Amino acid sequence: MAETRFRVDMHVHSKHSTRPSQWILQKLGCPESFTEPASLYAAARERGMDLVTITDHNTIRGSLEIAGLPGAFVSEEITTYFPEDKCKLHVLAYDITEAQHDDIQHCRENVFDLVEYLRGQDIVHVLAHPLFAVNDRLTPAHFEQSLLLFDVFEENGTRDARQNQVLRQILTGLTPADMERLANMHNIKPHGDTPWEKGIIGGSDDHSSLNIARMFTLFRGEPSVGAALSGVRDHTARPGGTPATPRTMAHNLYGIAYGFYRSRLGSLGHAASEHLCFRFARNALSPERSPGCSLVERFLRLVGRGKATLHREYGPTRSVQEMLLKEAGDIVARDPALMRIARGEERDPLVLEREWSRFVSLAANRVLAQFADRTLSAALGANLFDVFHSMGSAGSLYTLLAPYFVGYDLFSRERRFSLDCLARFRPKAARRGGTSLRIAHFTDTFDEINGVARTIRQQLAMVARHGKDMTVITCGASADISGAVSFAPVGRFAIPEYPEIELAYPPLLDMLTHCFEQEYDCILAATPGPVGLAGLAIARILKLPFHGTYHTAFPDYVGALTGDSALEDGCWRYMSWFYNQMQIIYAPSEATRFELADHGIDPHKIVTYPRGVDTDRFHPAKRNGFFSRYDAEGRTKLLYVGRVSREKGLDVLAEAYRKAVRLREGLQLVVVGDGPYLAEMKRLLRGSPVTFTGTLKGEALAQAYASSDVFVFPSATDTFGNVVLEAQASGLPVIVTDKGGPCENVLPNETGLVVPAGDPDALLRAVLHLIDTPERIEYMRRKARSHMENRTFDATFLKTWEIFGSHVAREGRTP
Repeated sequence: MAETRFRVDMHVHSKHSTRPSQWILQKLGCPESFTEPASLYAAARERGMDLVTITDHNTIRGSLEIAGLPGAFVSEEITTYFPEDKCKLHVLAYDITEAQHDDIQHCRENVFDLVEYLRGQDIVHVLAHPLFAVNDRLTPAHFEQSLLLFDVFEENGTRDARQNQVLRQILTGLTPADMERLANMHNIKPHGDTPWEKGIIGGSDDHSSLNIARMFTLFRGEPSVGAALSGVRDHTARPGGTPATPRTMAHNLYGIAYGFYRSRLGSLGHAASEHLCFRFARNALSPERSPGCSLVERFLRLVGRGKATLHREYGPTRSVQEMLLKEAGDIVARDPALMRIARGEERDPLVLEREWSRFVSLAANRVLAQFADRTLSAALGANLFDVFHSMGSAGSLYTLLAPYFVGYDLFSRERRFSLDCLARFRPKAARRGGTSLRIAHFTDTFDEINGVARTIRQQLAMVARHGKDMTVITCGASADISGAVSFAPVGRFAIPEYPEIELAYPPLLDMLTHCFEQEYDCILAATPGPVGLAGLAIARILKLPFHGTYHTAFPDYVGALTGDSALEDGCWRYMSWFYNQMQIIYAPSEATRFELADHGIDPHKIVTYPRGVDTDRFHPAKRNGFFSRYDAEGRTKLLYVGRVSREKGLDVLAEAYRKAVRLREGLQLVVVGDGPYLAEMKRLLRGSPVTFTGTLKGEALAQAYASSDVFVFPSATDTFGNVVLEAQASGLPVIVTDKGGPCENVLPNETGLVVPAGDPDALLRAVLHLIDTPERIEYMRRKARSHMENRTFDATFLKTWEIFGSHVAREGRTP
């Protein structure tokens, strides 16, 4: 026969709590909770509870109001303290009398006195949310003392699943040796004959009436108070239900605010309260309450008096509040699931939580995209007033999203504390997957043709090959490789004069949720665009180390494209701010390190890291008749590979090559790549022997390298230059400039030549020198290949990963 179990919600608060969820309410400026005891009781019974008790903080008024109802009994949540430092604990005491409640108030200031009284009175008691630092003073040592003082512990319905899981791991894994060690360490005699055997129950800890009975206690026997408390005593009772997520906490915050402002501000009137958005908010945030003034309604009251008034006041450049109202209404009206809530047809708390989160994310994404467009347009037009206006208005959106930020921040801190406690009992269990490092690599570029995207893809290949754990986080790209996660953009912005530069706006809450759930140890940003900014925000919220790799001299790139020194300087100011937010910046070359320091980035944060090349893919053995298809065989081929853009110095190359073909016969320039300068370069070299192959990948690219004779890379803006390594690995002498990172990857006069940047005559002389001395080319071929064999991608990747791990461990995030 199947076992019969009954259910009781043993941790729910009413309006009588004196200090409910104080840290939450301080965030909102709310002094009290607002749910009537009878409403709580009814909601708990509606959700399948056989028994209900209200555990208000340090009062039993709420319990007494429902004491005569079937299945109800009197209990309270006691605030108590460790006497030496006032670290706060919450203790649940069940089925007590009014006299016992009065006695409890006299002894609750000291947890040792309280526990002695509860044991003496034979009152069933439980330590609530034992891994939650109620007043931020809880330490692993306090938790260890709690293990000696208490026999039963609560898995809590407002706490993270990981926190509850860790609590269970610790309690079920305790041994007599553990308890003896703790007793000797803290000089506390453990309670009971078998103190290593602990009981676990569940409680909802609901303050907003949105999550009543989210977690509860299951017990055997008849549906009676005696049977329930016996199950707690003999450890046969167990927790049931669903733990919380940061979204749960955010939903509760909105619900608490709803109740507070409804009671304080009254109604906006029938017309406003029946607005679709407000009906949706009312039903999503307080399905058991009567209509009133929600947080969103209060938001409207503070900023205006209806849509028409707002439109007249703000005109075409609408305020964030008006935009929010319009976007919110459109979202609800077009979404069947949200319309069910607006009509009051959905009451499942888990569904309401999920749909409210989705609604807030959709509304915020749409409005943020519009404000980002306005801000970037104003910045490009040098309209500082509009920039500051847009940024100030966006602060209102931050206020709207703040409950989610608070939830993720708190849950992240709790997870770390829980794992710290677990490590004191089971060090290996506290580490996910042994000692592996988990990195989230944020990038704005992934499937474009550029060095940053290529490097990241190579890193992912190395991650898979060597069993490392790195996930690339990007937006609006094709996640066509294992280890990459691409989020759908909430908007895009293309610079009008340069449509090839397009920024994708990421969905911040979705990315935040992903990173929280995956429990990364570090966020690494490859780019300073919107995705990189999202990485910074998420690192701050989740309290993760924020590191960055510097790949592209973007300000130099902007300066070369626009010729606007003021815009270039503005880009450097932004880049300096962005990279100074990081704990560590990984620079690909010494030249880049010095450049960053010269522009105000703290030099103590900058670390030069090694870069390698795939010496198997790029190899002299792949030299063949690749260029026969371009009618270029039998000629001395000068090769350029990369983005075809002016900032790469291709105007210098074009001028030098035009002179070279007049002085020497049998030359062929091969340009591999695509970009905005392609048409202009073709025009400049019209009539000269030149081949434009377009973009080449894989074996075709490797064969193009190996089948050429000299590699020419005139860029003065590259921070590293992967193509310079690939060319040398393919057995090509290289010609590079003396500015940027590429010259550090060449052995001068051994594997290539270094010429002054921006000097076409110097480049011409270098080209002529090599083609006039074929024996020098042959010597450099061999030296180039030999030089690269010591810089395999595998070896440098493993060294780089070691550098990553050492810095993360130094910041206290060793997994």
